[in-house]
Amino acid sequence: MSELSPVHWLTVLVIVALLVPIQQIVRRAGYNGWWCVLIIVPLVNVIALWVFAFRRWPTLEKTKV
Repeated sequence: MSELSPVHWLTVLVIVALLVPIQQIVRRAGYNGWWCVLIIVPLVNVIALWVFAFRRWPTLEKTKV
């Protein structure tokens, strides 16, 4: 198996740099943090963005009491 090139390491770094804040946003919205993995899958990430944008957030429902 060949060694990873700097481009591969940069790609991994960018993915991790995106997943960490997205996980925090998803968790604060009241959903499981594993939903952030959807950002890696093309087309699914766009659909997930729309779902999270227009769906009711469980944490906002708790504050309306």
